[in-house]
Amino acid sequence: MATLDIKLPEIGEGVTEGELVNWLVKVGDTVKVDQPIVEIMTDKATVEIPSHTAGTVKDLKFNPGDMMAVDSVIMVLETSGAAKAAPAKAETKEAPKAATQKAPASNGHVGATSGGAIQPPVASSHVLATPSTRRLARETSVDINALSGSGLAGRVTRDDVLGSKGGNAASGGMEVVRPAAQVARPAFKSNQGALEERVPMRGIRKKIAENMQLYKQIIPHFSLMDEVDVTSLVRMREGLKADAEKMGVKVTYLPFVMKAIIAASRNFPMVNASIDDANQEIVYKNYFNIGFAADTPNGLVVPVIKDADQKSILEISQEIVELAKKARDGKLSLDEMRGASVTVTNIGSIGGNYATPIINHPEVAIFGMYKIYDKPVLMNGKWKARKVMNVSVTADHRLIDGAVAARYMNDVIARLQNPARLMLDLR
Repeated sequence: MATLDIKLPEIGEGVTEGELVNWLVKVGDTVKVDQPIVEIMTDKATVEIPSHTAGTVKDLKFNPGDMMAVDSVIMVLETSGAAKAAPAKAETKEAPKAATQKAPASNGHVGATSGGAIQPPVASSHVLATPSTRRLARETSVDINALSGSGLAGRVTRDDVLGSKGGNAASGGMEVVRPAAQVARPAFKSNQGALEERVPMRGIRKKIAENMQLYKQIIPHFSLMDEVDVTSLVRMREGLKADAEKMGVKVTYLPFVMKAIIAASRNFPMVNASIDDANQEIVYKNYFNIGFAADTPNGLVVPVIKDADQKSILEISQEIVELAKKARDGKLSLDEMRGASVTVTNIGSIGGNYATPIINHPEVAIFGMYKIYDKPVLMNGKWKARKVMNVSVTADHRLIDGAVAARYMNDVIARLQNPARLMLDLR
């Protein structure tokens, strides 16, 4: 009998690690070719990793909740010795056995236990670094955990990794540096333990917690709030709703808000931008990919409408319904949650007048829309009942000044108050 190491393959471009959500096999189980063996959570998507060789499970190297780096040994199989391992693939739950990026043959994702290349330590999930910087550290055998980042909020940059290669001879050519300072993680202590239940923070909830803490640490947030008279918008939507339903499409207010945001962003390109901290550059985007916050049983996810400026209200409405269903079912692919240039959160669909949403880094703004209600408004000396919706914009103060945010908000409001203007923006 022989043993084979099963390594974590490349899950997707730029993805360097994933959290083990659930083992689908246990020690002693017989594994068939292409049988899913483990569920990995990365960037809020659950990915199934299949085995591409048959055998008996001899050892599982990680526990649920552990972070696993790409190319690390995750499981040992005992085989007859005649089996040849094929390159491993990752499969998303969206379509069983739908392979993503194929691992390079030179990586040897399934290798013998008797040997193998020395790998640098697994990068801690708490080290601030971009995927490309983490990959550079692995390729140059640099322990990214030991670097003190020179970037914003202690982020490890490409220069930090490259600079660590040229230290003094006493340290074997490696610069000796102190680990980056970590944010204190206070423990919760209580004398009511018998009345409490403790469960591990795992999966999407853990990723949300890590991301929100990181985004608030990096981005100096500020928010503006206002109200919009959406009486005309409500009337327009009501007039379109019956025709849309005949075509099998449910039209909500969200697509109209997206269109208004896109039109306003053409006048304020800094809202549709990102900041590249590592290279100290502003990245202006000539595309409009609009994310929308989706509430699911497992937590918040942000599907993305790609090229929303090139799609009609009906097309956007249909895509929102499809992506929202995938989100609730936990079947969103990584690509369907990547690449947003700005995000909209529709808290009003649940209830609530105002909020201060957290920006979805690396974006620099998030637009909030809230519930629509009746409000008496004095118009030409007479009180009239109007439909009003509160709105907010939360912006990154490093790039967007308060006056700019206010003008941008006024631009969006003007379009929502007169939705016919959106017709002029169609391309």
